[in-house]
Amino acid sequence: MLRHTFIHLPGVGASTECSLWQQGVLTWADALDLSACPTGFGAGRWDSSCRLLEESLRSLERGDYRHFARALPSCEQWRAWPDFQRRTVYLDIETTGCHGMDRVTVAGLYDGARTMSFIAGDNLDELPEALEQYAMIVTFNGASFDLPFLMRRFPDLEFDHLHLDLMHALRRLGYSGGLKSIERQVGIGRDDDLAGLSGWDAVRLWREYCAGRQESLDTLVRYNAADIENLEQLAQLAYRGIRAGLSLPCDRGEA
Repeated sequence: MLRHTFIHLPGVGASTECSLWQQGVLTWADALDLSACPTGFGAGRWDSSCRLLEESLRSLERGDYRHFARALPSCEQWRAWPDFQRRTVYLDIETTGCHGMDRVTVAGLYDGARTMSFIAGDNLDELPEALEQYAMIVTFNGASFDLPFLMRRFPDLEFDHLHLDLMHALRRLGYSGGLKSIERQVGIGRDDDLAGLSGWDAVRLWREYCAGRQESLDTLVRYNAADIENLEQLAQLAYRGIRAGLSLPCDRGEA
């Protein structure tokens, strides 16, 4: 999908991008092969756009995710998911509450193969280094919750990654409610002892662990792991659904 994308060019919105597709300019290669400007562009503007497309092509070839994190609007970064899927990490945190003074207790990362847990008082300080190897972060409501909490906890942490916030992406497809509600709507299940737990249970479980109940931490870590592992399925759902809703005439076998 990224090679079909023109919305990252200055002055190009959804309608102009759709107009390019309708004119047969379906990919960056199509644009760069044109002998004349497409409708809606003057010569100078099109030359500038082509230079930016050449830069995008070079950036994609060398895996420079920062280029697209800067260029793509936050609501359109889902387009980069297939190209950076092998360098994508699914992230979720648990906290002592929902206010600014509350603390991160557990952070989970899942990269499609490994599930990693970072626990306050143990290895939480290793989280920033772990994030450095990834190009894209996928969260649910991370823009408002997870990432601000982590930025307060780690002031030097640079979130220069691509970011797909599934809460907003899934709302574009008509899904509403929290993560667990949407999981139920699309038929994603959890282990029986985790199925009824919520964010407030996560707060309770941490308090029980602090009071000496180790099994409560074990349950909290499993609860967090279920969150991040299920995000991968929801990312696939969101990507396919949003892409199918675009007026792109042909995908030419590209993701």
